[in-house]
Amino acid sequence: MFDHTQRFIFDDTDVRGEIATLEESYQHVLAKHPYPEPVAQLLGELMAAAALLIGTLKFDGLLILQARSSGAVPLLMVECSSLREIRAIARYDAERIAADADLARLMPDGVLAMTIDPLKGQRYQGIVPLDGVDLGACLSSYFANSEQLPTRVWLRADGRRAAGLLLQQLPPDRIHDAEERSASWQHVTTLADTLSAEEMLGLDAETQLHRLYHEEQVRLFEPHPIEFRCSCSRERSANALISLGREDAEQLLLEQGGSLSVDCQFCNQSQVFDAADIAQLFSGGGSQAPSDTRH
Repeated sequence: MFDHTQRFIFDDTDVRGEIATLEESYQHVLAKHPYPEPVAQLLGELMAAAALLIGTLKFDGLLILQARSSGAVPLLMVECSSLREIRAIARYDAERIAADADLARLMPDGVLAMTIDPLKGQRYQGIVPLDGVDLGACLSSYFANSEQLPTRVWLRADGRRAAGLLLQQLPPDRIHDAEERSASWQHVTTLADTLSAEEMLGLDAETQLHRLYHEEQVRLFEPHPIEFRCSCSRERSANALISLGREDAEQLLLEQGGSLSVDCQFCNQSQVFDAADIAQLFSGGGSQAPSDTRH
């Protein structure tokens, strides 16, 4: 089963939804760093959230979800592009993490920032406190407080798979009466609350929807694949060195014994630059190294 999201819509009420299922991309992320289980679960949930949200946003660019706190997990970060390429990282203090630690204990006084960085147009960021029982509740609060369409989010991860469910109430079309709209929304979200972690992580979208809404008319659309891909490159590493300036870059080269390594925090890949490479960069010769690149 490949990583994907699947959109669905109710034919007789003004509600749409999205289901995300991640396994291979999640495992790629976990293989790069030895995350404790509670951290791996949180990071998987945030990855599922990004996969869900990228399907609701109509733009070309990058979605960044960044959770920060003063606790044992100071940072969770997921980037997902409009091409549905995803990468993620966490920072943590292993000595402060209990095996059964939840969001509140891992990320006290935390905030979640959602940044939309389009290729064209203005960058946008919204922030919500991490004061819900889990990340799904925090994201649901974000939508409730941002005067957008009513939206609920459910997220689960177990260190092997990550999954998410999103429901969103659409503008009036099939139902115009306010009380009837409210009752319909309450009905579909109450049923979604009954979905267990085991069902979200173990069942395909069609089976999940049948279990929840077998009495409703629901249309499930074709899946959209999600894949792990890191956006780091030798060119980006070279630009980072250029931004330091020639004097500082050469000083670093000297301090590190004649070989500069620029490491990607997301994928652990390294780009190595020697004296000839640095000279070439600052003479306008570009980032293509005359010597072999080591990873």
